[in-house]
Amino acid sequence: MEQMSQVSPDHARLIHQLGSIAVLDDADRLALAGLPFRLKTVAENRDIAREGSRRTEVCLVLEGLVCRYKMVAGGRRQILSFHLSGDLPDLQSIHLDVMDHSLSALSAARVAFIPHEAIRALSRKRPAIGDALMRHALIDGSIFREWIANVGRRTALERIAHVMCETYVRMRSLNLVSEGELELPLTQAELGDATGLSNVHVNRTLQELRRLGLITTLKKKHTIVDWDQLQETADFDSAYLHLRYALT
Repeated sequence: MEQMSQVSPDHARLIHQLGSIAVLDDADRLALAGLPFRLKTVAENRDIAREGSRRTEVCLVLEGLVCRYKMVAGGRRQILSFHLSGDLPDLQSIHLDVMDHSLSALSAARVAFIPHEAIRALSRKRPAIGDALMRHALIDGSIFREWIANVGRRTALERIAHVMCETYVRMRSLNLVSEGELELPLTQAELGDATGLSNVHVNRTLQELRRLGLITTLKKKHTIVDWDQLQETADFDSAYLHLRYALT
């Protein structure tokens, strides 16, 4: 379809994300390309949405790394999930009146805000898009369940290896990294917030992954040396990500 060549790069990110998990035809993709976007640049470590707020728009991540998090007693933070280009991390706000967690940019990020009503109208008009958005939300739930198991039952080595495997597979599916490369713009404290580990424990675990010959690290860029062994170490099976195409 000729009009598809005129789709903006920002809309293309959403289309590619939904296309990685659901079947969309050209008419669906063209309809997504017509959604109204309000663009915003968000500085590193700045909140995008806060717990307790009432949302009228859904956030679409265009560039950068975004996380969901909750604060607990004593000012401690638990990161609940990472979000990449094309993700809609507050999609549930269409149906839930109040945010029960916060969204923050872990790196400098660009996002788009899409009015709830525009998404509702498009979902009614194009049922396949409504189904894709529902699948996106359900996969979020699947990832949450895996993260609960990760923090609750896996060892420190397994936890960090698992986060690396998940992020790598998701980035590869979105064409955000080359084969064997994983750039995580995270401090050790942030990685600890995601895995329930102290900074010291995170540091020791990363050293152990390198000692085992599974990864090499240059600043915040990791090279996966032995993908099969890293998956085995992490107890990682990508089935819970429900991607349409297997990683090759």
